[in-house]
Parts: sequence; structure tokens; C-alpha cells
Amino acid sequence: MNNAESSTVVSGLAWFKSSYSGAEGGDCVEVASGTTVVHVRDSKTNAGPMLAVSREAWAGFVGLASSERYV
Repeated sequence: MNNAESSTVVSGLAWFKSSYSGAEGGDCVEVASGTTVVHVRDSKTNAGPMLAVSREAWAGFVGLASSERYV
């Protein structure tokens, strides 16, 4: 995790909500791509805690989560 980036760049990030999020709200995840990390947060708590993971780790997670094994 890159604390320096996640604490200083957060305000300038473009956040994207999951395509699986419905219009009625509920459990939603947003992500924003930084220069070296991907930021993840709860869309209902914009100012709350945020997770920052390497781009490689995020790519691995998305690949695993979208594999037929877990769909």
C-alpha cells in the first residue's frame, strides 16, 4: 500500500462505481486508478476508509473474481 499517494491524491481521483451496483443503492464499491495504485472505497462513505493496492494486485483480483470458477 502506498500511504503517501492515497492520502495526498485522493481528492483529485476520478471514482467509478461497480457496473453491478443498482440504482436503488445498497452495497457499492468504487475504484479510482492512481499512478501506482488502485484505490477502493465504499460508495456510501466517500470520506471513510479506503484501501490502496498495487495495480498488479488489483488486476489479479479482477481476473480471479471474473473467472468462471467464481461467477
